[in-house]
Amino acid sequence: MAGFDATTYGERFADVYDDWYHDVTDTGSCVDAVVALAHRSAGAGNMSSVLELGVGTGRLAIPLAEAGASVTGLDASHAMLDALAAKPGGDGVRTVLGDMVDPPLGPDATFDVVLVAYNTLFNLVGEGQQERCLRRSAELLAPGGAVVIEAFVPATDAASGDSVTTRQVTADRVVLSVNRTDADGRLAMGQYIDISEQGIRLRPWQIRWATPSDLDAMATSAGLVLDERWADWDRSPFTSDAPAHISVYRKRP
Repeated sequence: MAGFDATTYGERFADVYDDWYHDVTDTGSCVDAVVALAHRSAGAGNMSSVLELGVGTGRLAIPLAEAGASVTGLDASHAMLDALAAKPGGDGVRTVLGDMVDPPLGPDATFDVVLVAYNTLFNLVGEGQQERCLRRSAELLAPGGAVVIEAFVPATDAASGDSVTTRQVTADRVVLSVNRTDADGRLAMGQYIDISEQGIRLRPWQIRWATPSDLDAMATSAGLVLDERWADWDRSPFTSDAPAHISVYRKRP
């Protein structure tokens, strides 16, 4: 999408993100699962550490910190990180401004879990960017640590085309969703056109999707191996008809 870069999504969505996406997944179950994985790596009696890539407004990072983990949140958007810092508990999360393709962290930085939640990896649409992110994530793992990815499972019958739908209609506001899908390129992009008496806000987004097997191949190239895969944060068994997956990767022995 012309004019779209690593900062665009966060800068355009920060003011509505919590309202629109606060309930996209079960936060409590996610926090429990990630803390358990981090504790497994850190060992008894040690504080576990979590790096969340694309931390946004802290939907997961703040409760992870409140659960006792040392949490670092990285995002390319000043607006997202400002929203996180303004929340109760936001000061419990160390924030880093940067691109998750190559997180600007020191050479000695290590984490028990690197978390890439709710399709965030798919926001990387450039050639090889998702694999580079996984490779850098693997480099940041402490011994026994895990890279955890949450993503939807793409439909096998996805079709190319354009669509316009209505997200919201009230007396004071209309939000339209304009989407374009390139099934062959595994690309989707769109705009939320947010119309109110205050004016018009454009909220663009774009993703490049990957199947679970695609992610496994990228992880292998990055020096990781699939350890577990669940259908949800309650750790339900993953099946062929599951609409989403949580995949846990560890460094190859």
